[in-house]
Amino acid sequence: MEKTTHEVHANLLNLRPEDLDDLLTRAAERGAGRALASLGLENGHAADDIRDLRSLIDAWRSARRTALQTVVKVVTTGLLFALLLGIAIKLRVLGGAE
Repeated sequence: MEKTTHEVHANLLNLRPEDLDDLLTRAAERGAGRALASLGLENGHAADDIRDLRSLIDAWRSARRTALQTVVKVVTTGLLFALLLGIAIKLRVLGGAE
């Protein structure tokens, strides 16, 4: 005899806490496995792949930060050079207009 949906739900409500915990754990593991599979990370190397991706992202952020710092240094150096050149011309050190 086949159980009705109502009978199945009634049996689920009568589960012992340990059985319910086991059921939820298995469901969570299956869901996590499906999520990893949908991302192409189901081959057991997911942890290594994620570590590699994080490392790549950290390297990108570091390179971007270094590039920005370099641009700021170049602009600052250029402005200081232009200021010193202007002072030198004004003081006629470099033979500016008389």
